[in-house]
Amino acid sequence: MCGIAGILGAAASENTVLKLLEKQRHRGPDAEEYWCQPGIALGHNRLSILDLSKAANQPMFSHNRRYIMVFNGEIYNFKELQKELTSFHFTTTSDSEVMLAAYQKWGVTMLSKLNGMFSIAIWDTEKRELFLARDRFGVKPLYYSFCNGSLYFASEIKSLFHVGVPKVMNEPVWAAYYKKGSYGMPNQSFWKGVEQLPGGNYAILSLEDTTLQPQLWYDFVDRIKNTPKLPVTELKESYEALLLHAIRLRFRADVPIGMNISGGLDSSILLAMVNAHLPSHEKIDAFTFYCNDQKYDELSWVEDLISNTGYHLNKVLFTPNAVPDLIQKVSYFQDEPFGGFPTLAYSLLFEAARKKNIPVLLDGQGMDEAWAGYDYYFTDSNFLIQGLTTNPVHPECIDPELLAQKQIEIYDKPFESQLQNLQYRDLMYTKIPRALRFNDRVSMMYGVELREPFLDYRLVELAFAQEDALKHNGTDSKWLLREMVKDKFNSTIVYAPKKALQTPQREWIGMQLQEAFNDWIHQFSKLDFVNRKQVLSIWDQYCKGNNDNSFYIWQWVNSLFLLQK
Repeated sequence: MCGIAGILGAAASENTVLKLLEKQRHRGPDAEEYWCQPGIALGHNRLSILDLSKAANQPMFSHNRRYIMVFNGEIYNFKELQKELTSFHFTTTSDSEVMLAAYQKWGVTMLSKLNGMFSIAIWDTEKRELFLARDRFGVKPLYYSFCNGSLYFASEIKSLFHVGVPKVMNEPVWAAYYKKGSYGMPNQSFWKGVEQLPGGNYAILSLEDTTLQPQLWYDFVDRIKNTPKLPVTELKESYEALLLHAIRLRFRADVPIGMNISGGLDSSILLAMVNAHLPSHEKIDAFTFYCNDQKYDELSWVEDLISNTGYHLNKVLFTPNAVPDLIQKVSYFQDEPFGGFPTLAYSLLFEAARKKNIPVLLDGQGMDEAWAGYDYYFTDSNFLIQGLTTNPVHPECIDPELLAQKQIEIYDKPFESQLQNLQYRDLMYTKIPRALRFNDRVSMMYGVELREPFLDYRLVELAFAQEDALKHNGTDSKWLLREMVKDKFNSTIVYAPKKALQTPQREWIGMQLQEAFNDWIHQFSKLDFVNRKQVLSIWDQYCKGNNDNSFYIWQWVNSLFLLQK
């Protein structure tokens, strides 16, 4: 896991690529290198996970010296790919060298052979073309901007600002955020002129034509329509076998690996599979956070889950006193609005892992979208935020002229099943893209790699394609998964409901942190697009107890820190 950066055009220079790398050095603290020629510059911040030697540093040349690559991510099946590349003599044990050889042999079609998370930039020295690509679900970031005739790209937005890309609000995206609580479409960012290459897409550019036109290489809809619906017994066997293989692939590393644990079903399954099938990792460290609040904490469940494994549980306390500094720090690393106190607490797990020299953690992200685990899939709620029963936003506090710039977000509905269309929305447009962004930034701010076995594309496709009744039996979501593991855990864990909130954000804002939030909200109310009277009135009511949700309060304070120059 690393950071990549580059420039295509007249602005390419040693000084500029070094400035891009400087602002994302936290992503790759182990090495920083670049390559530059007239019209093109590539840079790399390295976090060493596979082959810790200098020979695996990047930028890396292909065996025939035609291609030069920078790559952020992990190719989990690189050993299997290497067996197909028998004509190559490999000089490292890195996945990077294997992927570059795969591109040399197969070109763009090699993407479909990769099982992993990645953003890639490859310069073809003969055709003088730049190839950019991103993994299926967009786990690893790739931002770009055209400025003064050149293309700049990087793993983080702050790098682009550092080389002169203007920091200007992308008003349609901010308008949607304030009006609907959404975070933009897969190609957008919150900043004007800064876009993303969407997950599952690639692009090819040249010095003569720097137009970036994304081309789809991963057709999820077509793959789902060609994935068979299996009988229950066969589905259980197939899914469990695939899950075990996905986990085993993600234990490939030359450094220690740990895992994040909560008291939910997803973590339970991940822990059970690791414990049962990977005995060589019996001393693995697990990480969880708690708040000393029984209403929200899952610590007792986590301790119960892990008690029979022999794993060491690192319990990280999240307190209200930590919030003011964390808001500022995490806002800097996120670059865009993020998910409130749970994201702050989550960041502490990666800090704890880094302090113990554990640079890789596994997590359970992705199962809810594949197996329809959220309550709003089966209710009439149109909210995109899990667990809320009231409107999470207050658009009346924002200038109508700004809100008027909101564009209609059109989410494709390619399936006959309405449930699958909701899952598709969350997987491709809403929940997964934003969760992956939050998670990438809070892990990489400490130089820790996050691996998500449940987002293995084979698992997602298999689960997504099944009949609605296997995802929800009228009472329980993720029904088939619960059936798979009910003999491994007690019924309290297996049939526990999905918990939407993990921290006492609502209570802390109104009590322990009221003074700090009062100051920040008064500052926010002075911004030129804010209705000061409305904001202060709603805040006053919040402090008096009208606080059934706090998402809008978080929006205001998060915005304040992000909009500061």
